[in-house]
Amino acid sequence: METMTDHYEFQLRASTWAASIAAAVAALGLAGCVNYAGIKSDKQIAPPSNYETKESLPAEGGQWPAMDWADQFGDPQLSTLIDEALAGNPTIDQARARIEKAYSYVGTANSALYPNVTGSYSWTRERYSANSIVPPPFGGTWQSENNVLASASWDLDLWGKNRERLRQAISQEKVANAEAEEVRISLAASVASTYNHLAQLYALRDIQVREVKNREGIVQITHGRVGAGLDTNVEQQTANGETATSRSSVSALDGQITTVRYQLGALLGKGPDRGLTIAQPSPADVAEFALPDNLPADLISRRPDIVAAYWQVDAAVHDVKEAKAEFYPDVNLSAAVGLVAFGWGRFLTAGSRQIQAGPAVHLPIFDAGALRAQLKGRYADFDYDVATYNQTLINALSDVATQVTQIRSDDRQLVDARQALDAQTKAYQLALVRYKAGLNQQLQVLNADDNRLAAETAVVSLEMGRRDEQIGLIKALGGGFNAAREGLAANTETPIPAPSVDAATH
Repeated sequence: METMTDHYEFQLRASTWAASIAAAVAALGLAGCVNYAGIKSDKQIAPPSNYETKESLPAEGGQWPAMDWADQFGDPQLSTLIDEALAGNPTIDQARARIEKAYSYVGTANSALYPNVTGSYSWTRERYSANSIVPPPFGGTWQSENNVLASASWDLDLWGKNRERLRQAISQEKVANAEAEEVRISLAASVASTYNHLAQLYALRDIQVREVKNREGIVQITHGRVGAGLDTNVEQQTANGETATSRSSVSALDGQITTVRYQLGALLGKGPDRGLTIAQPSPADVAEFALPDNLPADLISRRPDIVAAYWQVDAAVHDVKEAKAEFYPDVNLSAAVGLVAFGWGRFLTAGSRQIQAGPAVHLPIFDAGALRAQLKGRYADFDYDVATYNQTLINALSDVATQVTQIRSDDRQLVDARQALDAQTKAYQLALVRYKAGLNQQLQVLNADDNRLAAETAVVSLEMGRRDEQIGLIKALGGGFNAAREGLAANTETPIPAPSVDAATH
């Protein structure tokens, strides 16, 4: 199906016939006129092959994230929340508004390729002076003047200035579309990450609730030991204090849970009460991951921020070409036809006709350096956009590598952390049995319980942290975005060349 952008690009190709007239205008002496000699740039966007990634990002035969990547976390509520956020969040509406504004610029630039036709009518009632330039019988009398005029003008665009402006607007529209995809992916990842944080808080709360029961059990044991004369009131009050501390931890987590629920409500584009209606998360274990093959090269079409940076460079190229076209003669054709007469009697007669037509040629000869300064500014913008693209690519590769490293580090830590939890749990159980039997002091039991609690908390934090890092990796890999599918694929396989002084202007 032909898109509006395809339509405009077709119009661009169809309009290039006007360039054939350029040879006739080239006869105008350009020697001594303003020129852009010496103004150029040698900057180029860097291909992914410029950066070494074989060790940090090896090919593992994995798949790129799909649009429904949230389903892999095994919690249907998460996918529902992401869909709700994408449907109603004001940041999405802002992105759509930016696309519409960019599209309006495309329409404005496209209109400059065609003749401009206007019509006007005026009626004026005026008393002419008897002692001025108006001769009798009109001097000294009141007259009505009718004037109807149809006029047309057409900028031939021999050097492609208007066509480059249209191409620049089309590229900016693609920038807006890519940026909108970046907003969508960032919002979905933020919802998933915040939801995962909510799941982590609930898991930590469950640990603390169990800890309260453990501490209450120690209180009962201590009470029996005090009655038997094995412990004193010091141990009794210590056990009571530890129990109260655990209850306080539960209350603190309840407050954090409510706060995160409010954050989710805001991410959904709703009020804080919406967050209170979200059910407790029930995430499943996260599966192993594998990096896709050809990652560095394919990443430039999978990350919307890189795609946006590419089209920004492309827009800058057309900006430069447009600025160069300003140095050449500008030819405009204009014509007008109409009727003008005093009164109504002769208004519609042949004698009231007025006709005018002719070309207008504008040639910059001396402008005190204004055009050269403008071109230098466009090249500066181009250099900046190239540097931004290169930095965006570097950051993207580093982002993926960092997430992968953190996931693998957490996987290794989890092995040891789970072994530590198993050992600390057994140590606590043995200490508790010995405390009941009067073989250990209370302090040993409390220390063992603290160690077990710390180990269990570490395991949960690592598990939830790994899930959060996997969400980060999905975002770093583009979150299911595909430039070709969205009509935003680059129009060349190689980096955009820097326009030089010898580059064509159209």
